Amino acid sequence: MSLSIDIASSATEELLNGLNNLVPQLSSSAAPLTIGDVEALIANPAVSVFVAKNDGAIVGTLTLVVFPIPSGLRAWIEDVVVDEGARGLGAGAALTEAAVAESKKRGARSIDLTSRPSREVANAMYVKLGFEQRETNVYRLSLK
Repeated sequence: MSLSIDIASSATEELLNGLNNLVPQLSSSAAPLTIGDVEALIANPAVSVFVAKNDGAIVGTLTLVVFPIPSGLRAWIEDVVVDEGARGLGAGAALTEAAVAESKKRGARSIDLTSRPSREVANAMYVKLGFEQRETNVYRLSLK
């Protein structure tokens, strides 16, 4: 096993195919990405797409968004997914630790994320990595 974590620096066919393999394992309603979608993600200075590879194959991804608001620079982790066949290798923790390190490097005050209660292993991992469950409500308004 040779697990590596990198921030994607260009929109490649490999990255496109990796994301289009992984995202459906996270969301059944997400449309397949195009190379233009991936280019837009990579070009956005607020967004960092982390990629986990095992023996050269993409097995996981995490998207970090760092953004300024009046109360300070904040970070948000989204779309963390590890391929079903690669779970248990530590890719989720490695991706999250890399995102934490990048957030610190960029000066963020905090990092937030959400995780469905049914994702028990993921929730336990976040707690083990130092995340604390907040007393808050998360609301969503669908715009499509």
